[in-house]
Formats: sequence, C-alpha cells, structure tokens
Amino acid sequence: MAEPSDKQPKGAAAHGSADDAGDGHPAPSPQQVQVQVDDSRALTAYANFFRVAGMPEELILDFGLNTQPVGVPDRPIPISLRIILNHYTAKRMLHALQLTIQRHEAAFGVLETDIQKRLKPGARG
Repeated sequence: MAEPSDKQPKGAAAHGSADDAGDGHPAPSPQQVQVQVDDSRALTAYANFFRVAGMPEELILDFGLNTQPVGVPDRPIPISLRIILNHYTAKRMLHALQLTIQRHEAAFGVLETDIQKRLKPGARG
C-alpha cells in the first residue's frame, strides 16, 4: 500500500499492488493511484470511545461518546456507529492510522493516551 499523501483530494485513498506479473517476474514496484470517492452521503459523527470485537471473518468497531472521560462511567456509553470490516481492510486501516499519528506527533509532539497523566495537578478527582 502506498503512503497516504497530504496532497490527495478529500476522501482519496492511496493503494498499490505488488502482485506477481504472472510470468514469473515480480510486478513493478507499487505505484500510488488516486481513487475517486463520493462522500456526499457520508455520515459524520464524533467519538471519544471505541471498542473492538473480533471473529475469524471480521472485526466489529463500535464508536460512541463518553460524556464522563475520567473514571468509570456511571451509565452505559451510547454507541452511535458500528463498522464491520474484514481483517485485510482493518490491517490497511491500521497502517494508515499509524502513519497519520506518526506525522501528527512529529509536528505537534507525542500524544499521551492516559488521561490521568494529562490532568493538571489538583484537577485529579
């Protein structure tokens, strides 16, 4: 898979293939290809909570909004979006997310995922 580019149009994805050409010779190195995407009917939602469930054939990603990010929530977190992926798509997504986070951290600093470490002294409750 080719590396996503900041210069791509909104919604575009970069994909490549290094399959055997069928004649015993390897195919040329992967090339970046622009994929046209129609996002006019896309649903947009904000999530600060997710969970992953896996089965041999697919992964289920649930997204929701946790209104109590510190401590254990005292009520169920409503799930607003569920996406079901095959493992191949999930692995490509993982790679794209890793690249995106690496770029963000290179520009803005390391993202601390432990909220207790991000709280200012005296704000811990």
